Amino acid sequence: MSPRLKLRDIAFFERPVQFARPFRFGAITINATPQLFVRAEIEVEGRGVAVGASAELLVPKWFDKRPELSPAQTVDGLRRSLEIARGLYLARTGYQTAFDLHASCIGAQVATCAKKNIPPLAAAYGPAEIDKAILDALLRAAENSFFDGMAGNIAGIDARLSPDLVGSDITTFLSGRIPLERVAIRHTVGLDDAVEGEGGVADARENSGARYFKLKLSGDPAADAARLARIGKELATLGHDYQVTLDANEQYADLAALQALMGRLDHDAALRPIATRLLYVEQPMPRDITRQSPLGALVAHGFIIDEADDSYDAFPAARALGYCGISSKSCKGLYKSIINATRAAKWSADGERFFVTGEDLTCQAGLAVQHDLALGAFLGVTHAERNGHHYVDGFGETPLAEARAFAAAHPDLYADTGQGIRLSIHDGDLLTGSLHATGFATSVHPDWSALRPLEQLRSLQEHLT
Repeated sequence: MSPRLKLRDIAFFERPVQFARPFRFGAITINATPQLFVRAEIEVEGRGVAVGASAELLVPKWFDKRPELSPAQTVDGLRRSLEIARGLYLARTGYQTAFDLHASCIGAQVATCAKKNIPPLAAAYGPAEIDKAILDALLRAAENSFFDGMAGNIAGIDARLSPDLVGSDITTFLSGRIPLERVAIRHTVGLDDAVEGEGGVADARENSGARYFKLKLSGDPAADAARLARIGKELATLGHDYQVTLDANEQYADLAALQALMGRLDHDAALRPIATRLLYVEQPMPRDITRQSPLGALVAHGFIIDEADDSYDAFPAARALGYCGISSKSCKGLYKSIINATRAAKWSADGERFFVTGEDLTCQAGLAVQHDLALGAFLGVTHAERNGHHYVDGFGETPLAEARAFAAAHPDLYADTGQGIRLSIHDGDLLTGSLHATGFATSVHPDWSALRPLEQLRSLQEHLT
């Protein structure tokens, strides 16, 4: 039986994060944004009180890309999502499993956010962050690691939100997990990042020895093809084999534009260094266009959804359109990632190939990267996009004592480079050994006294009232 808990408190904090370089994806360039921290206090039946924590960037213009909203307004939409979720979760006063709590609130969360003109992907952000903090507290109360706890279904995950599965599908999947000891980093090449020369894609000091690369697309087939040819020419000089993924972040307007790019990849000799090593293409079209556009003959190239993954039925719907994969991001919900990985395993048993990938919305050093890394390692994701070490200078504005505490507790994951404590990458891989700590993949919590309360909502004008 999964342990039951009841919530005592949920508190939100934030810390500014200044990027070391601009990160341009889709239609936005990010230079700075706050990082959210969640502190959850629970009482576990028969085990007493425990505190858990989670963290994630409040990323503008990804969860909600509507052009009429400013970047600041979309961040405030995430803050509103958090506050709505806090109210719904704290209203559940009885003992229940962690997944009971999530499942009983997620429908009301999406519906309430819809009334506030907050789209489903942003609506899911609040529960996603609260769920991680609750799970951390639950694992601490049970004196269990994330890997062991989830293999035993400590959260009580069942099929009530995924009627295409049965409960035994989930428990069988969970109990068979053997977490990866190493996860390769996939190095992101943003639209403003250098391609050639020092600081370019083939510079080992820039790419940290990566064997996997994630290349951002702009949505212009000709411009993207020309840039991919330049990147391919550079990657061919690496001296070791590599593989690539492409990510359009919803920028391709329709199937015709997407077909134009894929046609170039199929026939342009200058693109062979990319085309012959291409694993999949991520979220090429806007989420609403995606739902209306079967891929047809394009399925042979391998496509996954990311921003279109805004509900528990998104993966089955995408499968029907020809998509073979879906991203795992802890900011979209760890339980949904587990459900989708269960689906991929079940569907692949029939001979077709379906998979879950590891994509990173700039998880920062500390809680965020450790939670997301552990989730991917548990699901068997062998390589994952990792942005935090690349676009932010180490632990950024985290107090030095806090950064040192993480480095001391997780010496296989962080190292003092002489210019600050940074993610430690071993021959292109991250090691997961120290993530087997009691709790959700961390022995350390942030210095709560060094954080400020979550900023009060600005006026969202009539769009989010």
